[in-house]
Amino acid sequence: MERKVIVDSCVDTNNDIKDYFDTVPLSILIDGEEIIDDDLDQGFLIKKLADAKDSIKTSCPSPEKYLDRMKDYKESFVVTLSSKLSGSYNSAVLASNLLLEKGADKFTHVFNSKSASSGETLVALKIKELIDNNFNKEEIIKETNAYIEKMQTLFVLESYEVLKKTGRLSNIKAGLLNILNIAPIMGSTEEGSIQVVKKVRGKKKALKKLVDIIGEYDVDYQNTVLGISHCNAEEKAAMLREDIEKKYNFKDIKIFETRGISTVYASDGGIVLSF
Repeated sequence: MERKVIVDSCVDTNNDIKDYFDTVPLSILIDGEEIIDDDLDQGFLIKKLADAKDSIKTSCPSPEKYLDRMKDYKESFVVTLSSKLSGSYNSAVLASNLLLEKGADKFTHVFNSKSASSGETLVALKIKELIDNNFNKEEIIKETNAYIEKMQTLFVLESYEVLKKTGRLSNIKAGLLNILNIAPIMGSTEEGSIQVVKKVRGKKKALKKLVDIIGEYDVDYQNTVLGISHCNAEEKAAMLREDIEKKYNFKDIKIFETRGISTVYASDGGIVLSF
């Protein structure tokens, strides 16, 4: 194959798109056991995360793993999760530099999605659309960078237990959130970090507020695809799609199931929304 989109395993999928991309997996370390994020069963991973006694960590692919995939294609376009959240982007950039140094008759470009989960998936789908429409590599880079800059990512979590185990949330903060019944709506910054967008009392109210918040952004709805990633919450995602469809006229709304890395951070019942 001449041209391909390569992604890390924070790109979420569904049955329609699962074969679109070439995936370089990250790794998940649970109580010292390394689990490669390669077509993991979501239910299996959710149980492993719930049963974890010590710590949960994730690690990015090595440059060599990216390089091996890049060599397979005449042109490749790599999408990674935000460089503010993982070393995956830097690893892929190093691999692209190695490919260039080898003088191979190959082209590759690495995109920092400045997002994760459904946001990263939408970026990868955008590139595939451009490839399918025979855009040249310069046009693909320009169009994709513009797409990344305007994209928004929001998420609501059902549980904070895994964030405690990964060290991303202190026990005190997690305890206060539970005691006060506060469900923060989180979102991405322009640089790809995470920020609190709204604080809402009650998780049901948080999902309703999540729908309302979409209207606060400048969105060309008729030309914009919205993506919803869910972690073991298919019914919740479907209801959320219905609520969004009633209020906004998006070009399309796609639902994805979280893969391993997204499952780690979204946790059981988590919802990630990007547009």
